[in-house]
Amino acid sequence: MRCMDTPLDKRKLITPKDREEVLCNSGEEAYEELIIRYDNAVSFLREHFAQATSNSVKGKRYRACYPEIILISHTFGAPDSRLSYGHVSAPGIYSTTVSKPRLFKKYLIEQINLLIENHNVPVFIGTSSTPIAINFTLDHDEDILTNCTQLDFTLRDVFDTPDLNLIHDDIVNGTGFNNEDGSHPLALFTAPRVDYSLARIQHYTATRAEHFQKFVLITNYQLYVDKFEEFARKMLADPNSGYNSFVTAGNHCIQRHQEKINWPGRMPQMPACHLTRANGDGISLINIGVGPSNAKTATDHVAVLRPSAWIMLGHCAGLRNSQSLGDYVLAHAYLREDQVLDEDLPAWVPVPALAEIQIAIENAVAVITEQKGFELKKVMRTGTVVSVDNRNWELGLNSGIAKRLSQSRAIGLDMESATVAANGFRFRVPYGALLCVSDKPLHGVLKLPRMANDFFDTQINNHLAIGILAMASLREKPLEFLHSRKLRSFEETAFL
Repeated sequence: MRCMDTPLDKRKLITPKDREEVLCNSGEEAYEELIIRYDNAVSFLREHFAQATSNSVKGKRYRACYPEIILISHTFGAPDSRLSYGHVSAPGIYSTTVSKPRLFKKYLIEQINLLIENHNVPVFIGTSSTPIAINFTLDHDEDILTNCTQLDFTLRDVFDTPDLNLIHDDIVNGTGFNNEDGSHPLALFTAPRVDYSLARIQHYTATRAEHFQKFVLITNYQLYVDKFEEFARKMLADPNSGYNSFVTAGNHCIQRHQEKINWPGRMPQMPACHLTRANGDGISLINIGVGPSNAKTATDHVAVLRPSAWIMLGHCAGLRNSQSLGDYVLAHAYLREDQVLDEDLPAWVPVPALAEIQIAIENAVAVITEQKGFELKKVMRTGTVVSVDNRNWELGLNSGIAKRLSQSRAIGLDMESATVAANGFRFRVPYGALLCVSDKPLHGVLKLPRMANDFFDTQINNHLAIGILAMASLREKPLEFLHSRKLRSFEETAFL
C-alpha cells in the first residue's frame, strides 16, 4: 500500500535496511515475516528517537514503514458461496498494511490461509511506503513518553507523526477507495487506522487492546460493571469455568476470586472490564455512558479488534401500555434518529436483525426467566427500537414525535442501541440489542429516583446473566456461522 510522500527539503532521510519481498505459502509463514518487518521498523524508530533526545538531529529525518500483505489474483476463482469472506471478487492486485501483528496473530493466520486456499496462489509480504507515526511506536514506555515533553526539536520535523489523510473509513463506508499504488484494499482497516483506534481504546477505556475479548457487552450503567465483577469472581473461583483472569480499568489483573481490585482513582470516560479465556474467547464489558456519540466512539475503535459479536444491554422507555417495568425488548429493527452516523451510513440504509444473534438472545431470555414459547411473551417483546439524540425527548411530544413512534410500530426508545447496531452493520461486526423497560413516559410512568433504584435492584442481575449466557452460546458457534452474509456488500475486502 503506497502513500503520498512529503517534501523532505535538504534533510537526510534515514531508513532501516531494505528487505526484499517474501513469497509465503501459508498464513503461518506470512505472520512470521510480518513480525520480523514490524519489529525491525519499530525498533529502528524507538532507537533513533531515544538517540534524538540526547544528540543533535539537525538535518536528519527518520522513517520506517508498515509491512504489507499483497495478493495478486489472476482468476475469479470459485470460493465457497456460504462463506462471506476469505476471497476477492475479481482478478487484480490487493494489499493492506499491517500494524502490531502479534495482537492479531490468530486473525491474520486464518485470513491469509483462506486467501491462499481459495485462490490457490501465495501471498507476498513486503514493506509499504506508508510511514509509521512515531507516536504509535512508543506504546506504554513511560521513560520514552516522558522524554517527549523535553524535546529541543519539533517532533514532526524529524519523525513521521499521525497523518489524518491516512486515518479514514473510506473502505468500510464503501466509497470506492483504492490504495495510492492502485491496488485494491485487502482489509477493512489500514494500519494507521488500526493504530489510531488502539490508542483511543487505551484512552477511553483505560485498558490495553490486548485485554479485549472477542465477545463484547456494551452498557451505560455502572451497576452492570459491579455485577459483572461479582460474576467474574464466581467464575474465577470455579476451576472448571474456563475463565482465567479478570482485567479492570487501569489494566489491573486478578486471577483468583479473593484478590482485591485496585480501581483507578480517576475513572476513564468508558471503563471496560474483561473476563478472559484462552484465545480471547472471553467476554468484555464496556460502560459507554449515555448517548449516541459515546456509542459511536466506542464501537468506532473496538471494531478494529474484529470482535466476534457485540450486544447492547441497556434500558429503554417502553412505548406500549401493555409493557411493564422490567420487561425485555429484543430489537428486531431500528429507527435511527441518533444523527451521529448519517454521513457514514445514511439513514435510508436498513440495518437488519441478525438471526444468529437474535436466536441466542431469545434462548438466553427463556433460560434465565424460565419462560418458554408463548409464555415468553409475558416478559419480552420483539420489534422496532428507536434511538434518539435528545435525552429529554418526552418534552417534544407536541412536535410530532409520538406520531412517528406510532407509525414506526416502535416498542422501545433509547439513545444508543441503533448506533451500536448501525456501526456493527457498517463494520461487519455481528450485533444485537436486548433492552429492559425502565419507564413508560407516554403512559405516565416516569423514571423517578425511588422507582429507578427498585428497578435496578431487581433487574440488573438477570439482564446481565442473559447477555453473558447469549455470548457463551455464540462462543460455541464457528466464526463463519456468526459472520452473516447480510453484513457484506457487492464488493468486499477479503479479510473479515
